[in-house]
Amino acid sequence: MHHPFFIRNTIYAARNTRVMFIDEARIWVKAGDGGNGCISFRREKFIPRGGPNGGDGGRGGSVYFQAVENLDTLMDFTGKHHWQAQNGQPGSGSNKHGANGEDLIIGVPPGTLIYDVDLNLLLKDLNEIGLEVCICRGGKGGKGNKAFATPTNQTPRNAEPGKIGQERNIRLELKLIADVGLVGMPNAGKSTLISRCSAARPKIADYPFTTLEPVLGIVELSGFRRFVMADLPGLIKGAHNGTGLGFEFLKHIERTRIIVHILDIMPTGGFDPMDNYNAIRNELEQYSKELAKKQEVIVANKIDLDPDGKVVADLRKRLKKTIYPISAVTGSGIKELTELLWQKVKKAKGIAER
Repeated sequence: MHHPFFIRNTIYAARNTRVMFIDEARIWVKAGDGGNGCISFRREKFIPRGGPNGGDGGRGGSVYFQAVENLDTLMDFTGKHHWQAQNGQPGSGSNKHGANGEDLIIGVPPGTLIYDVDLNLLLKDLNEIGLEVCICRGGKGGKGNKAFATPTNQTPRNAEPGKIGQERNIRLELKLIADVGLVGMPNAGKSTLISRCSAARPKIADYPFTTLEPVLGIVELSGFRRFVMADLPGLIKGAHNGTGLGFEFLKHIERTRIIVHILDIMPTGGFDPMDNYNAIRNELEQYSKELAKKQEVIVANKIDLDPDGKVVADLRKRLKKTIYPISAVTGSGIKELTELLWQKVKKAKGIAER
């Protein structure tokens, strides 16, 4: 009896979304069984009592997970819940060894965590491209009767069956890996900024929660410099308890090196940008102290609506923090911001590599 399986779309679908962002899945994986050993005796003309010549069975294929490029979702697991490696072939006469089963290598996005559901155990964190882990070992092939011949038992009539391959119920969880993660209240301008800085084209509109699923973009600078920027869904009060997109948002910024906090200096509904900043900081701190300690860059967006700079100046005075003014719509301040982020990313990577 197989265990129940599910694929969970943890980021809710927006209208007209053609490709869903899937960041969690449960599947069943099984390695191949070993092939049975063969019972056979040599039967040739003029060769009496030829003796046993049954070959061994082949090894079953193992199951591997590998982090590969060009994948950023667990979409491949939405329609396939059972993954099984090839069985080993049985041995045959003339001491012929059965063919080994082919290994099954399952490609997943970098940042995928692999859990054993039944043991509630993290097996591997595939946080770099090329990392690979064997999850289930293939069964050994059984020995043919040739292996059981002895001086006192020259005609053995027994052989081993192949061993059963391992199987597991697996939970896959994806946490995006990006150098820079954009956070901010809904409609703060994160999607517009990433579309300005990279080739990513998230959905953009003038209503809250435009971004319902993370978007990754590559920011290209002169001199062959580049870094990965993630546009992440907006936070609301109570997100650390699962309100709104809740945990589905917060887990995706755990791996970013730098948090870019986008502040809308002219928020709708009469909200204060400073209150919005403090609300999001509180959500980050409530969810994870380590997350709250990440390096932060505060960006004041929509300065095209503040031509004399009074709103930004007041915000600097009240927050008592360094604030970088930009307009994601006009492009003002974007070049300076990306250069600053590159220097910080470069420094952060240098620290991590030592």
